[in-house]
Amino acid sequence: MRLVVAMTGATGAVLGIRLLEVLGQLGVETHLVLSEWARATIKIETDFSVQQVRDLATQAYSARDLAAAVSSGSFGTDGMVVCPCSMKTLSAIRIGFSDNLITRAADVTLKEHRKLVLVAREAPLSEIHLDNMHYLARAGAVIFPPTVAYYSRPRSVQEVTDHVVGRVVDQLGIEHSLINRWKGARHPSSTGEADLAIVRATK
Repeated sequence: MRLVVAMTGATGAVLGIRLLEVLGQLGVETHLVLSEWARATIKIETDFSVQQVRDLATQAYSARDLAAAVSSGSFGTDGMVVCPCSMKTLSAIRIGFSDNLITRAADVTLKEHRKLVLVAREAPLSEIHLDNMHYLARAGAVIFPPTVAYYSRPRSVQEVTDHVVGRVVDQLGIEHSLINRWKGARHPSSTGEADLAIVRATK
């Protein structure tokens, strides 16, 4: 499998880094594009150097390199993930504003009807953000906010990160064992456990 992975300057650089690590462990060929602000965010939020992140990918490109292989639909891939995806990049993808390699590769992914996953990182969301997401969802993109799954009872930031990354990998149809999957919940007994839990929660 061959995938394009892009990282923008939105907070959450560790998500993109962990995604690259996991895809590498799963034997996936990755083509990485870092925006200028992604480089800055990596330095601010993590202990990785930009070169260390680039080394996690099979091939890495500058966002300014519009002559790169991934800028053409003739370069076959199985999809693309933008992780994390800033609202700036999301809006540019929506209108087909291919001024850098990230937005061009995303444009190619959509026009070739390949899987595009946007790990949209922003909160709260404005009407403009929501409208852009709605438009892209209708155009075939997967909008994937990196939300926390509390049912797995995460005990660390690493576990939260792994769950988000695992669910992103799910969207790509790749088998993995990174997360504890939901197996159903026991129903409260008839002794009033559910009512007691509500009372405790409101105290």
